[in-house]
Amino acid sequence: MITEFTKGRLKVKRADTRAELGETAARDVAAHLCALLSRKREVNVVFASAPSQNEFLAALLTHPEIDWGRINAFHMDEYIGISPEAPQSFGKFLRERIFSKVGFHSVHCMNPQAVDPEAECRRYAELLERMPADVVFLGIGKNGHLAFNDPHVAFFDDPLIVKVVDLDPACREQQVHDGCFSRIEEVPTHAMTLTIPVLLDAERLFAIVPTEAKARAIRATCDGPIRSDCPASILRTHRDATLYIDRGSASLLDR
Repeated sequence: MITEFTKGRLKVKRADTRAELGETAARDVAAHLCALLSRKREVNVVFASAPSQNEFLAALLTHPEIDWGRINAFHMDEYIGISPEAPQSFGKFLRERIFSKVGFHSVHCMNPQAVDPEAECRRYAELLERMPADVVFLGIGKNGHLAFNDPHVAFFDDPLIVKVVDLDPACREQQVHDGCFSRIEEVPTHAMTLTIPVLLDAERLFAIVPTEAKARAIRATCDGPIRSDCPASILRTHRDATLYIDRGSASLLDR
């Protein structure tokens, strides 16, 4: 069963299970993409890369009504220095789960092994300036981050579109907890990420955040002050954002 309520301008849909969460988000996303494609020749979509997205992405592939051939795909962050074929690469995550499964009009990934990461950020930013995101699929980190905008580098007025960041310990520990790395020493210390303003510039945001491990972050997102201590709290100001949570991630909310 789905329960719906709002937090500020943020629409929240609470599912009983992680599977139901993914199916509900996928159904809403499919309807929105089809509506967009009815009035636009092409649509630009930014994808999050995390285990939290697994059920959603799998369910999204069951919607044949989506005309993927008119969708340009981007991903929102990537480790610096990792091999594009490493299991932990965010580009590889998305290639395996969706980019290789359907025929996109185009797919654009960051190069994690670029000799000059700052130049790679500028290259990717230029792509996004030419093809601004219409839709963004988000996760939320245990520290409240959006993409790799951890609290200490999350600026709601960031002048950049894509930037190099250092990852805080909580963010790196989450990668171990999620099973992406066996120990924190293996987790890269730096990454490239889309910034918060460019994420918020998209017409429509869908945040998919299951499991009890995210309960504190969801409470801060929905009920805490809107500030960079919990970057995801800024979602409450967006004109059209929906947060999808399950019983576990909703367990600390004030309702």
